[in-house]
Amino acid sequence: QVQLVESGGGLVQAGGSLRLSCAASGGISSFADTMGWHRQAPGKQRELVAVITRSGITNYGDSVKGRFTISRDNARNTVYLQMNSLKPEDTAVYLCKAHVVVVQRDYWGQGTQVTVSS
Repeated sequence: QVQLVESGGGLVQAGGSLRLSCAASGGISSFADTMGWHRQAPGKQRELVAVITRSGITNYGDSVKGRFTISRDNARNTVYLQMNSLKPEDTAVYLCKAHVVVVQRDYWGQGTQVTVSS
């Protein structure tokens, strides 16, 4: 099993920055290959924010390219999301996801709220 715990959400003004963290724990957490972030706003579909592989290959959603940066500390099984130049439309629950290859399964965190005021 893998448990994911997110932290770092909150309320920020437009143009501000936040840094999210997601720590993975559990017996097979060290086998998490791709980790990353998705987000879901009220009334909208869940969308990709950013993902990163164990080797450091990244992929970003179009709406956050150039503003958000994902990074990873494999020794700590932790993934980070630095969010700059935040916009009101970035307001959502941000959910951490980990894919574990050995069991071919995705694990999700409970989410952390990010609210950007105009």
